[in-house]
Amino acid sequence: MKNVIRKLIWFGVFVCVNVICVSITSAQESVKPTKFLVLDSRIIDNVQNARLTLGTIKKHPANPLFSEEKLWESRFDNLYPNVIYDKEEQVYKCWYNPFIVDHSAKGMTPEERNKPYSPPRNRETGVCYATSKDGLKWVKPKLGVVEFNGSKKNNIIMRESPGIWGHGVGIFKDPLDLDPARRYKAIFRSHVMSVGFSADGIHWDKSFPCPEMNAGGDTRNNAFWAPTLGKYVGITRTNTDYGRLVSRIESEDFVKWSKAEVVLKGVDTNLQTYAMSTFYLGGVYLGLIAIHDQQADHVWTELAWSPDTKQWNRICPGTPLIANSKEEMAYDWGCIFAATPIFLDDEIRIYYGGNDGYHYGWRNGFFCLATLRPDGFAGYEPINERYTAIVTTKPMIFAGKNLRITADIPQGEFVMVVVKDEQGNKITTSKKIRETVTDAPFEWLKDKDLQGKRVRLEFVINSAKLYSFSFAD
Repeated sequence: MKNVIRKLIWFGVFVCVNVICVSITSAQESVKPTKFLVLDSRIIDNVQNARLTLGTIKKHPANPLFSEEKLWESRFDNLYPNVIYDKEEQVYKCWYNPFIVDHSAKGMTPEERNKPYSPPRNRETGVCYATSKDGLKWVKPKLGVVEFNGSKKNNIIMRESPGIWGHGVGIFKDPLDLDPARRYKAIFRSHVMSVGFSADGIHWDKSFPCPEMNAGGDTRNNAFWAPTLGKYVGITRTNTDYGRLVSRIESEDFVKWSKAEVVLKGVDTNLQTYAMSTFYLGGVYLGLIAIHDQQADHVWTELAWSPDTKQWNRICPGTPLIANSKEEMAYDWGCIFAATPIFLDDEIRIYYGGNDGYHYGWRNGFFCLATLRPDGFAGYEPINERYTAIVTTKPMIFAGKNLRITADIPQGEFVMVVVKDEQGNKITTSKKIRETVTDAPFEWLKDKDLQGKRVRLEFVINSAKLYSFSFAD
């Protein structure tokens, strides 16, 4: 309990410093308690001529950023990248999880790689490390940590013994832990679900088995500090007769964990929930779900949100947020496995592992990047463009002096807001915002002191798309 209280105190301090001073943050650190994503149905009272749609993903023209190019990168398989921007060192860091020994994966012709894949028993996983100054050009440093073929001149930081499966390693930097030896944390599947700790993300102590998790874990496992719950939450996978199911675990100290409980499954046994990268943003938890189509044998990424990491709501199920390439055998034609996003001032970066072949077949792996506009995971837009859409919130406290929005607004169109009291009586109306904006304040036709008042916000959307709103001083 003392550990939880200590973390909550430090979390409050961290949020205050972060909001004021930091322009670039990792997903685990991005907390704005006065911002609301409109995809959060808890805050929406009613909509008229409005529908919630996914944001627009842009795949970076530099893709793929790197591929299987080192002797110890025998097979990227699903890759499962973990990427952060370390604001202290001003560098991007990536941990990825290839097979470093897989004698069946090299020297094959395209025809041979299209044959059914039969995993060899002697293959071995590892964790590799790469860095970048700009997030586009990556370096695989010679770390001198782990031996491979008689040399330590490689970027391997973890290597599992033959016969022990070190799979789906999830790594993050924890700024809230006061113990410098535990600054970096890892969760993964070995012979059982396990965790590990590191001071620098490169040199790791022995792992700690956590059999109480009781999860399959043969996926991208990930964990994070959940600020609204005051504990760590892990997202992993359970396998049943229904297929692959996303499961949840929790811990107060990252050592003793709860038993895995299923929190999300596919819409049917054909569309299975393979993995889910989870993070906190705008008062909700968001999940990037890897959906495995069993018939087509492709994997793409969809979107979900949760108020508490336990109850999950799919957004546009069946529609990818990050879709596979339509070009056969392109770098992400077969599979896509998304990492936890990185939030910049002008964009959201989602790094992902891509594959050029079927999930159950031979495939080459690649490290890739997709981007979104800020807060642009999903937003409200008109159903019928000939008429305005109206989105009205439930009563809430006007927690600041100003109201700001993030929206895509084409030339000639607009978004405005009518502020009403709890009973629906108009208090004031804003001027129209007529251009695409990020956290832009409204101007009022008639000034009113709204701070601290309980109000309803009625957003009027004319051929535009509203993603979020926030209160600010």
